[in-house]
Amino acid sequence: MKRDSFSHLAHGPRILADIGGSSASFGLETAPNQIDAIWVTECEAYPTLGAAMVAYLAQPPTVAAGGYQARFAGIAIANPIDGDWVTMTNHHWSFSIEAVCSQFSLKSLVVVNDFTALASALPYLAPEHKHQIGGGIIRSGATIGLVGADAGLGVSGLVPAGDRWIAIDSEGGHATFAPMNEREIDILRYARRYHEHVSSERLVSGIGLALVYRALCERARVEPQPVGTAEIMERGLHRLDPVCEETLLAFCEMLGTVAGNVALTLGAKGGIYIGGRTVLKMSEFFERSGFRARFEQKGRFSDYLAHIPTYVITEKYPALIGMSAMLSAA
Repeated sequence: MKRDSFSHLAHGPRILADIGGSSASFGLETAPNQIDAIWVTECEAYPTLGAAMVAYLAQPPTVAAGGYQARFAGIAIANPIDGDWVTMTNHHWSFSIEAVCSQFSLKSLVVVNDFTALASALPYLAPEHKHQIGGGIIRSGATIGLVGADAGLGVSGLVPAGDRWIAIDSEGGHATFAPMNEREIDILRYARRYHEHVSSERLVSGIGLALVYRALCERARVEPQPVGTAEIMERGLHRLDPVCEETLLAFCEMLGTVAGNVALTLGAKGGIYIGGRTVLKMSEFFERSGFRARFEQKGRFSDYLAHIPTYVITEKYPALIGMSAMLSAA
């Protein structure tokens, strides 16, 4: 599938959006492989998705690029999609797809899970927009896996189908958490006091760092501080607090377990890609961590995983690229 082979922009530019639990990115596709007028905002700044889109369309670069002429749009959102009504899991926005179409006079609005869109971007990432962690070699034409930690934990993949790819619509981040050592067993025990079902997302995500931190404070018999995700990362990365540093080390290893499970489940010999801003904010720390060792730590299948490469996605707006690819293939 070649994105520049479609005359899909004959009717003007297209609005693209990537809506996460905390922030939203908007862009305007004005030509094949060209996304302009990119704008990033905090979701909390607007009461509804519609209000955020109105603000985006009023931005001078969007106006100059012809944003109000757009009649086609695609939204990648951190949520399962089932029918017309969308209610976000990690934010208060909810909306009707048909109502948004009507509000903005759109002829078509495609709404998909954000990791389905992110997976669709993987074949179009430039070499400089991904960084390999550890060994392994890609097998051309093989299934690709995707795991990403942001506010939540996303899982997806790409399955080859002739000359195109089919993105997997998955909620794998909500699969049950699997501890691999005594530390993680203690973390799980602590988390079970507050959650009947402890998914991987409860711990291996931006919002999960605080829960892991409190569990490790109890394990170390120290009083937890009233810190959130950003401060835990700051203290851990700069070695200002040993429990915060241990929290980040545990996060990286637990993410390695999740990524290894996805690789085995999908048979992802085309590689596993790690997305989300949480890992990007700790890039050097992540590379030195136990992520890759844990990824390969699967007993009899350790050699199988050693041959599968893992990459961190470094492109700033990959879901917008994926959303464009999905609209072009529709």
